[in-house]
Amino acid sequence: MYINKTIVSLLVAMILLPALTQAEDRNIRINGYARNYTGLLTNETGDLSILQNTLNLELSRQSQKVALFVNPYIYHYWDDELELGLREAYVSLYFDNFDINVGQQQIIYGKAEGVFITDVVSPKDMREFLLPDFDEIRMGITAFKFNYYTGPNTFEVVWVPVFTPTKEPEEGSIWRPERDFPAPVKWDYSTKDVPERLENSELFFRYSTLRSNFDLELVGGYFWDDEPILHMTRHMDPETMELNQLTARPEHHRLTMGGGSFSVPLNGLVVRGEAAYYKDKYFQTRDPEAENATTKKNYVHYMAGLDYNLYDWTINTQFIQEHILDYSEGIRDDEFESTVTFLGRKDYFRDLLTVELFSYIGLNNGDALLRPTVYYDFADGFEIIGGANIFLGDEEGRFGRFKDNDMIYTKIRYSF
Repeated sequence: MYINKTIVSLLVAMILLPALTQAEDRNIRINGYARNYTGLLTNETGDLSILQNTLNLELSRQSQKVALFVNPYIYHYWDDELELGLREAYVSLYFDNFDINVGQQQIIYGKAEGVFITDVVSPKDMREFLLPDFDEIRMGITAFKFNYYTGPNTFEVVWVPVFTPTKEPEEGSIWRPERDFPAPVKWDYSTKDVPERLENSELFFRYSTLRSNFDLELVGGYFWDDEPILHMTRHMDPETMELNQLTARPEHHRLTMGGGSFSVPLNGLVVRGEAAYYKDKYFQTRDPEAENATTKKNYVHYMAGLDYNLYDWTINTQFIQEHILDYSEGIRDDEFESTVTFLGRKDYFRDLLTVELFSYIGLNNGDALLRPTVYYDFADGFEIIGGANIFLGDEEGRFGRFKDNDMIYTKIRYSF
Protein backbone atom coordinates (compact mmCIF):
# COMPACT_ATOMS: atom_id res chain seq x y z
CA MET A 1 0.00 0.00 0.00
CA TYR A 2 1.42 3.37 -1.04
CA ILE A 3 1.07 6.59 0.96
CA ASN A 4 1.60 9.73 -1.10
CA LYS A 5 2.87 12.92 0.55
CA THR A 6 0.05 14.87 -1.10
CA ILE A 7 -2.52 12.55 0.47
CA VAL A 8 -0.90 12.97 3.89
CA SER A 9 -0.95 16.77 3.48
CA LEU A 10 -4.64 16.68 2.48
CA LEU A 11 -5.46 14.57 5.53
CA VAL A 12 -3.68 17.06 7.76
CA ALA A 13 -5.51 19.97 6.08
CA MET A 14 -8.85 18.22 6.61
CA ILE A 15 -8.09 18.15 10.33
CA LEU A 16 -6.65 21.67 10.46
CA LEU A 17 -9.47 23.51 8.70
CA PRO A 18 -12.33 22.45 11.00
CA ALA A 19 -10.11 23.17 14.00
CA LEU A 20 -9.53 26.71 12.75
CA THR A 21 -13.14 27.42 11.94
CA GLN A 22 -14.42 26.07 15.26
CA ALA A 23 -11.80 27.70 17.48
CA GLU A 24 -13.38 30.00 20.04
CA ASP A 25 -10.35 32.27 20.26
CA ARG A 26 -9.65 33.61 16.77
CA ASN A 27 -6.67 35.73 17.76
CA ILE A 28 -3.52 34.66 16.00
CA ARG A 29 -0.28 35.23 17.87
CA ILE A 30 2.75 36.02 15.71
CA ASN A 31 6.33 35.72 16.94
CA GLY A 32 9.62 35.27 15.20
CA TYR A 33 12.87 36.92 14.29
CA ALA A 34 14.83 38.49 11.46
CA ARG A 35 18.56 37.73 11.41
CA ASN A 36 21.68 38.46 9.46
CA TYR A 37 24.39 35.78 9.78
CA THR A 38 27.82 36.52 8.32
CA GLY A 39 30.77 34.16 8.64
CA LEU A 40 34.35 34.61 7.43
CA LEU A 41 36.98 31.89 7.10
CA THR A 42 40.22 32.70 8.90
CA ASN A 43 42.46 30.68 6.56
CA GLU A 44 44.60 32.24 3.85
CA THR A 45 41.63 32.58 1.46
CA GLY A 46 39.56 34.73 3.83
CA ASP A 47 36.43 33.62 1.97
CA LEU A 48 32.93 34.06 3.27
CA SER A 49 31.78 30.81 4.82
CA ILE A 50 28.19 32.03 5.01
CA LEU A 51 26.17 35.16 4.32
CA GLN A 52 22.56 34.43 5.19
CA ASN A 53 19.51 36.55 5.91
CA THR A 54 16.74 34.76 7.78
CA LEU A 55 13.08 35.43 8.45
CA ASN A 56 11.59 32.96 10.92
CA LEU A 57 7.89 33.21 11.79
CA GLU A 58 5.89 31.43 14.47
CA LEU A 59 2.13 31.68 14.19
CA SER A 60 -0.11 30.15 16.83
CA ARG A 61 -3.78 30.08 17.69
CA GLN A 62 -5.21 28.39 20.76
CA SER A 63 -8.59 27.69 22.26
CA GLN A 64 -9.65 25.43 25.09
CA LYS A 65 -9.69 22.28 22.95
CA VAL A 66 -7.61 23.12 19.89
CA ALA A 67 -4.26 24.75 19.16
CA LEU A 68 -2.45 25.44 15.91
CA PHE A 69 1.25 26.14 15.44
CA VAL A 70 2.93 27.04 12.13
CA ASN A 71 6.64 27.84 11.71
CA PRO A 72 7.64 28.91 8.17
CA TYR A 73 11.10 30.29 7.44
CA ILE A 74 13.04 31.92 4.63
CA TYR A 75 16.82 31.75 4.11
CA HIS A 76 18.27 34.25 1.65
CA TYR A 77 21.93 33.75 0.63
CA TRP A 78 24.53 36.05 -0.90
CA ASP A 79 24.09 34.47 -4.35
CA ASP A 80 20.38 35.44 -4.27
CA GLU A 81 19.36 31.85 -3.64
CA LEU A 82 16.13 31.75 -1.69
CA GLU A 83 15.17 28.78 0.46
CA LEU A 84 11.60 28.62 1.74
CA GLY A 85 10.78 25.98 4.29
CA LEU A 86 8.18 24.85 6.77
CA ARG A 87 9.78 23.66 9.99
CA GLU A 88 6.50 22.92 11.77
CA ALA A 89 2.79 23.07 10.96
CA TYR A 90 0.59 21.00 13.26
CA VAL A 91 -2.68 21.04 15.13
CA SER A 92 -3.09 19.91 18.74
CA LEU A 93 -6.38 18.46 19.99
CA TYR A 94 -6.84 18.44 23.78
CA PHE A 95 -8.98 15.99 25.75
CA ASP A 96 -9.35 15.25 29.45
CA ASN A 97 -6.36 12.93 29.84
CA PHE A 98 -4.79 12.77 26.39
CA ASP A 99 -3.94 14.95 23.43
CA ILE A 100 -3.18 14.42 19.75
CA ASN A 101 -0.73 16.33 17.55
CA VAL A 102 -1.09 15.95 13.78
CA GLY A 103 1.11 17.55 11.15
CA GLN A 104 4.71 18.55 10.59
CA GLN A 105 6.53 18.81 13.91
CA GLN A 106 9.86 18.54 15.67
CA ILE A 107 9.96 15.77 18.30
CA ILE A 108 12.83 15.81 20.79
CA TYR A 109 13.99 12.93 22.99
CA GLY A 110 16.74 12.73 25.59
CA LYS A 111 18.85 14.85 27.95
CA ALA A 112 22.15 15.20 26.07
CA GLU A 113 23.40 18.62 24.99
CA GLY A 114 24.86 18.92 21.50
CA VAL A 115 24.66 15.21 20.60
CA PHE A 116 21.92 12.86 19.39
CA ILE A 117 21.64 9.61 21.35
CA THR A 118 17.96 8.73 21.74
CA ASP A 119 16.97 11.91 19.88
CA VAL A 120 16.25 10.06 16.62
CA VAL A 121 12.68 10.95 15.66
CA SER A 122 13.38 14.21 13.82
CA PRO A 123 16.02 13.93 11.06
CA LYS A 124 18.87 16.43 10.98
CA ASP A 125 19.97 19.17 8.61
CA MET A 126 23.74 18.65 8.56
CA ARG A 127 24.56 20.91 5.61
CA GLU A 128 26.57 23.14 7.95
CA PHE A 129 27.80 20.38 10.27
CA LEU A 130 26.87 21.12 13.94
CA LEU A 131 27.11 24.92 13.70
CA PRO A 132 23.47 26.10 13.39
CA ASP A 133 21.20 26.34 16.40
CA PHE A 134 19.76 22.94 17.23
CA ASP A 135 16.18 24.04 16.56
CA GLU A 136 17.41 24.67 13.00
CA ILE A 137 19.38 21.41 12.76
CA ARG A 138 16.32 19.36 13.70
CA MET A 139 13.93 19.01 10.78
CA GLY A 140 10.19 18.83 11.11
CA ILE A 141 8.47 15.64 9.95
CA THR A 142 4.86 14.75 9.24
CA ALA A 143 3.81 12.69 12.24
CA PHE A 144 0.81 11.62 14.29
CA LYS A 145 1.63 11.93 18.00
CA PHE A 146 -0.60 10.63 20.80
CA ASN A 147 0.07 11.49 24.48
CA TYR A 148 -1.79 9.89 27.38
CA TYR A 149 -1.43 11.42 30.87
CA THR A 150 -1.94 9.77 34.24
CA GLY A 151 -0.62 11.57 37.31
CA PRO A 152 3.05 12.50 36.72
CA ASN A 153 3.35 9.90 33.92
CA THR A 154 3.08 10.38 30.18
CA PHE A 155 2.77 7.63 27.57
CA GLU A 156 3.51 8.69 24.01
CA VAL A 157 3.20 7.00 20.61
CA VAL A 158 4.52 8.60 17.41
CA TRP A 159 3.72 7.30 13.93
CA VAL A 160 5.72 8.72 11.04
CA PRO A 161 4.12 7.64 7.75
CA VAL A 162 6.83 8.90 5.39
CA PHE A 163 10.59 8.58 5.93
CA THR A 164 12.69 11.76 5.71
CA PRO A 165 16.50 11.36 5.56
CA THR A 166 19.15 13.63 7.02
CA LYS A 167 20.19 16.49 4.73
CA GLU A 168 23.85 16.03 3.78
CA PRO A 169 26.25 18.77 2.60
CA GLU A 170 26.15 19.26 -1.16
CA GLU A 171 29.04 18.56 -3.50
CA GLY A 172 31.60 21.34 -3.22
CA SER A 173 30.53 22.35 0.29
CA ILE A 174 33.32 23.01 2.78
CA TRP A 175 31.35 20.79 5.19
CA ARG A 176 31.45 17.75 2.90
CA PRO A 177 34.54 15.72 3.82
CA GLU A 178 36.32 14.08 0.92
CA ARG A 179 35.99 10.31 0.76
CA ASP A 180 39.12 8.21 0.38
CA PHE A 181 38.31 5.65 -2.30
CA PRO A 182 41.01 3.24 -3.51
CA ALA A 183 39.72 3.41 -7.12
CA PRO A 184 37.47 5.54 -9.37
CA VAL A 185 33.83 5.40 -8.28
CA LYS A 186 30.61 4.99 -10.23
CA TRP A 187 27.52 6.03 -8.26
CA ASP A 188 24.32 3.98 -8.27
CA TYR A 189 21.36 5.77 -6.63
CA SER A 190 18.78 3.07 -7.38
CA THR A 191 18.27 2.19 -3.68
CA LYS A 192 18.80 5.57 -2.03
CA ASP A 193 15.11 6.46 -1.63
CA VAL A 194 12.76 4.63 0.71
CA PRO A 195 9.42 4.00 -1.07
CA GLU A 196 6.39 5.74 0.43
CA ARG A 197 4.56 2.66 1.64
CA LEU A 198 2.72 1.91 4.86
CA GLU A 199 5.15 -0.89 5.59
CA ASN A 200 8.00 1.65 5.42
CA SER A 201 6.55 3.95 8.08
CA GLU A 202 8.30 4.52 11.42
CA LEU A 203 7.03 3.98 14.95
CA PHE A 204 8.30 5.41 18.26
CA PHE A 205 7.28 5.02 21.90
CA ARG A 206 8.10 7.07 24.97
CA TYR A 207 7.30 6.84 28.65
CA SER A 208 8.25 9.81 30.82
CA THR A 209 7.68 10.80 34.41
CA LEU A 210 8.49 14.02 36.21
CA ARG A 211 8.87 13.78 39.99
CA SER A 212 10.08 16.22 42.62
CA ASN A 213 13.47 14.51 42.93
CA PHE A 214 14.09 13.11 39.43
CA ASP A 215 12.74 12.81 35.92
CA LEU A 216 12.95 9.72 33.74
CA GLU A 217 12.35 8.90 30.10
CA LEU A 218 12.23 5.48 28.41
CA VAL A 219 12.04 5.34 24.62
CA GLY A 220 11.98 2.85 21.77
CA GLY A 221 11.66 2.95 18.02
CA TYR A 222 11.53 1.00 14.80
CA PHE A 223 12.75 3.32 12.08
CA TRP A 224 15.14 3.94 9.20
CA ASP A 225 18.73 5.03 9.72
CA ASP A 226 18.72 8.68 8.64
CA GLU A 227 22.16 8.35 7.06
CA PRO A 228 22.61 5.86 4.21
CA ILE A 229 25.41 3.30 4.16
CA LEU A 230 27.49 2.90 1.01
CA HIS A 231 27.32 -0.61 -0.43
CA MET A 232 30.49 -0.98 -2.48
CA THR A 233 30.97 -3.36 -5.41
CA ARG A 234 34.55 -4.00 -6.53
CA HIS A 235 35.39 -4.37 -10.22
CA MET A 236 38.66 -6.12 -10.94
CA ASP A 237 40.80 -5.93 -14.05
CA PRO A 238 40.43 -9.42 -15.61
CA GLU A 239 44.06 -9.50 -16.72
CA THR A 240 45.89 -8.12 -13.68
CA MET A 241 43.16 -8.87 -11.11
CA GLU A 242 43.77 -5.44 -9.65
CA LEU A 243 40.98 -3.17 -8.48
CA ASN A 244 40.16 -0.68 -11.23
CA GLN A 245 36.68 0.62 -10.31
CA LEU A 246 34.11 0.73 -7.51
CA THR A 247 30.34 1.04 -7.64
CA ALA A 248 28.91 2.91 -4.65
CA ARG A 249 25.23 2.31 -3.87
CA PRO A 250 23.76 4.37 -0.96
CA GLU A 251 20.98 2.63 0.94
CA HIS A 252 19.04 3.27 4.16
CA HIS A 253 18.44 0.37 6.54
CA ARG A 254 16.02 -0.37 9.33
CA LEU A 255 17.07 0.09 12.96
CA THR A 256 15.51 -0.99 16.23
CA MET A 257 16.41 1.20 19.20
CA GLY A 258 15.66 1.11 22.91
CA GLY A 259 17.00 3.43 25.58
CA GLY A 260 16.30 6.13 28.07
CA SER A 261 17.51 9.17 29.95
CA PHE A 262 17.27 10.70 33.41
CA SER A 263 18.22 13.74 35.43
CA VAL A 264 18.54 14.00 39.22
CA PRO A 265 19.21 17.15 41.29
CA LEU A 266 21.79 16.42 43.98
CA ASN A 267 23.12 19.01 46.47
CA GLY A 268 23.21 21.88 44.00
CA LEU A 269 24.26 19.64 41.11
CA VAL A 270 22.21 18.04 38.36
CA VAL A 271 23.32 14.56 37.28
CA ARG A 272 22.16 13.52 33.81
CA GLY A 273 22.46 10.30 31.87
CA GLU A 274 21.29 8.90 28.57
CA ALA A 275 21.82 5.61 26.72
CA ALA A 276 20.56 3.85 23.61
CA TYR A 277 20.98 0.33 22.22
CA TYR A 278 20.76 0.00 18.44
CA LYS A 279 20.16 -3.37 16.79
CA ASP A 280 21.51 -4.20 13.31
CA LYS A 281 23.27 -0.96 12.45
CA TYR A 282 25.41 -1.06 9.30
CA PHE A 283 29.04 0.09 9.34
CA GLN A 284 31.57 0.63 6.57
CA THR A 285 34.51 -1.76 6.50
CA ARG A 286 37.91 -1.97 4.80
CA ASP A 287 37.79 -5.76 4.82
CA PRO A 288 38.08 -6.91 1.16
CA GLU A 289 36.18 -10.10 2.04
CA ALA A 290 33.18 -8.24 3.50
CA GLU A 291 30.09 -8.26 1.30
CA ASN A 292 29.50 -4.80 -0.20
CA ALA A 293 32.23 -3.45 2.13
CA THR A 294 29.68 -3.30 4.97
CA THR A 295 29.04 -5.20 8.17
CA LYS A 296 26.03 -5.27 10.50
CA LYS A 297 26.60 -4.90 14.24
CA ASN A 298 24.71 -3.99 17.38
CA TYR A 299 25.77 -0.68 18.85
CA VAL A 300 25.40 1.32 22.07
CA HIS A 301 25.64 5.08 22.59
CA TYR A 302 25.63 6.61 26.07
CA MET A 303 26.32 9.80 28.01
CA ALA A 304 26.96 10.87 31.60
CA GLY A 305 26.66 14.57 32.37
CA LEU A 306 26.90 17.04 35.24
CA ASP A 307 25.45 20.57 35.59
CA TYR A 308 26.57 22.93 38.33
CA ASN A 309 27.41 26.54 39.18
CA LEU A 310 30.93 27.73 39.98
CA TYR A 311 31.78 31.38 40.77
CA ASP A 312 28.64 32.57 38.95
CA TRP A 313 29.47 30.41 35.92
CA THR A 314 26.91 27.89 34.72
CA ILE A 315 28.88 24.75 33.87
CA ASN A 316 27.80 21.71 31.90
CA THR A 317 30.11 18.76 31.20
CA GLN A 318 29.40 15.47 29.42
CA PHE A 319 31.26 12.26 28.67
CA ILE A 320 29.87 10.52 25.58
CA GLN A 321 30.89 7.14 24.22
CA GLU A 322 29.89 4.98 21.26
CA HIS A 323 30.63 1.26 21.36
CA ILE A 324 30.33 -1.20 18.45
CA LEU A 325 29.52 -4.59 19.96
CA ASP A 326 31.14 -7.80 18.70
CA TYR A 327 33.72 -5.62 16.99
CA SER A 328 35.71 -7.03 14.06
CA GLU A 329 38.90 -5.77 12.47
CA GLY A 330 38.50 -3.71 9.33
CA ILE A 331 35.55 -1.58 10.46
CA ARG A 332 36.31 2.03 9.57
CA ASP A 333 34.93 3.30 12.89
CA ASP A 334 36.79 2.63 16.14
CA GLU A 335 35.36 0.07 18.54
CA PHE A 336 35.03 2.85 21.12
CA GLU A 337 34.56 6.50 20.15
CA SER A 338 34.82 8.84 23.14
CA THR A 339 33.93 12.53 23.26
CA VAL A 340 33.80 15.12 26.02
CA THR A 341 31.73 18.30 25.83
CA PHE A 342 32.08 21.40 27.99
CA LEU A 343 29.79 24.40 28.31
CA GLY A 344 30.57 27.44 30.44
CA ARG A 345 28.30 30.50 30.53
CA LYS A 346 28.30 33.69 32.60
CA ASP A 347 26.17 36.85 32.52
CA TYR A 348 27.44 40.39 33.05
CA PHE A 349 25.94 43.89 33.39
CA ARG A 350 22.55 42.71 34.68
CA ASP A 351 22.26 40.02 32.02
CA LEU A 352 22.89 42.40 29.12
CA LEU A 353 26.13 40.62 28.19
CA THR A 354 26.60 36.84 28.14
CA VAL A 355 29.91 35.06 27.59
CA GLU A 356 29.85 31.40 26.57
CA LEU A 357 32.26 28.66 25.57
CA PHE A 358 31.01 25.38 24.17
CA SER A 359 33.44 22.70 23.05
CA TYR A 360 33.54 19.17 21.68
CA ILE A 361 36.75 17.27 22.46
CA GLY A 362 37.41 14.00 20.63
CA LEU A 363 39.46 11.71 22.84
CA ASN A 364 40.29 9.12 20.18
CA ASN A 365 42.14 11.46 17.84
CA GLY A 366 42.88 14.45 20.06
CA ASP A 367 40.75 16.81 17.98
CA ALA A 368 38.22 19.43 19.05
CA LEU A 369 35.70 22.07 18.08
CA LEU A 370 35.83 25.22 20.24
CA ARG A 371 32.93 27.68 20.04
CA PRO A 372 33.43 30.90 22.04
CA THR A 373 30.42 33.23 21.79
CA VAL A 374 29.43 36.64 23.15
CA TYR A 375 25.79 37.76 23.30
CA TYR A 376 24.86 41.43 23.78
CA ASP A 377 21.27 42.62 24.28
CA PHE A 378 21.56 45.99 22.59
CA ALA A 379 17.89 46.89 23.03
CA ASP A 380 14.56 45.23 23.65
CA GLY A 381 14.40 42.35 21.16
CA PHE A 382 17.62 43.38 19.41
CA GLU A 383 20.63 41.12 19.98
CA ILE A 384 24.19 41.18 18.62
CA ILE A 385 26.13 37.92 18.66
CA GLY A 386 29.80 37.45 17.88
CA GLY A 387 31.74 34.22 17.93
CA ALA A 388 34.19 31.81 16.39
CA ASN A 389 34.33 28.15 15.37
CA ILE A 390 37.83 26.75 15.87
CA PHE A 391 38.70 23.23 14.69
CA LEU A 392 41.74 21.48 16.14
CA GLY A 393 43.40 18.21 15.14
CA ASP A 394 43.98 16.41 11.87
CA GLU A 395 41.86 14.77 9.19
CA GLU A 396 41.49 11.53 11.16
CA GLY A 397 39.13 13.12 13.69
CA ARG A 398 35.48 14.08 13.37
CA PHE A 399 36.35 17.70 14.07
CA GLY A 400 39.95 17.83 12.88
CA ARG A 401 38.92 16.98 9.32
CA PHE A 402 37.48 20.52 9.17
CA LYS A 403 40.69 22.17 10.39
CA ASP A 404 40.71 24.50 7.35
CA ASN A 405 37.21 25.77 8.19
CA ASP A 406 38.03 27.97 11.19
CA MET A 407 35.75 30.97 11.06
CA ILE A 408 34.60 34.07 12.87
CA TYR A 409 31.02 35.25 12.57
CA THR A 410 28.43 37.79 13.64
CA LYS A 411 24.70 37.43 13.99
CA ILE A 412 22.42 40.45 14.25
CA ARG A 413 18.97 39.37 15.34
CA TYR A 414 15.72 41.19 16.00
CA SER A 415 13.04 39.16 17.77
CA PHE A 416 9.37 40.14 17.85
